[in-house]
Amino acid sequence: MRPAMYGAYHHITVMGKEDAPCDHKYDVTGSLCENNDKFAVDRMLPEIEKGDLLFIHDTGAHGFAMGYNYNGRLWSAEVLLKEDGSFEVIRRAETPRDYFATFDQFPVFEKIFREV
Repeated sequence: MRPAMYGAYHHITVMGKEDAPCDHKYDVTGSLCENNDKFAVDRMLPEIEKGDLLFIHDTGAHGFAMGYNYNGRLWSAEVLLKEDGSFEVIRRAETPRDYFATFDQFPVFEKIFREV
């Protein structure tokens, strides 16, 4: 939402197309229904095809530390890219069990999660 709110810039790479010409204009958006859930607006990038992986280098508020489970979205895993090119998963992805862990209003959830 930061680009829509105050023009923040997120560097984006289309993996495997680092040397391709940036000759297509895209909005890179998140999966929420809000019109401000955008990482980039009118960004020139290489042609993007179904299945391409976009790497957002600096997610800002979309990382775990400043994120929010808006609309029940589960937290993604976090990967630390090290200077030597290696990487390490530093936070696993959240599961539905994690999301509902502190919600004890309806005992039926406990039965469902025991079966999963």
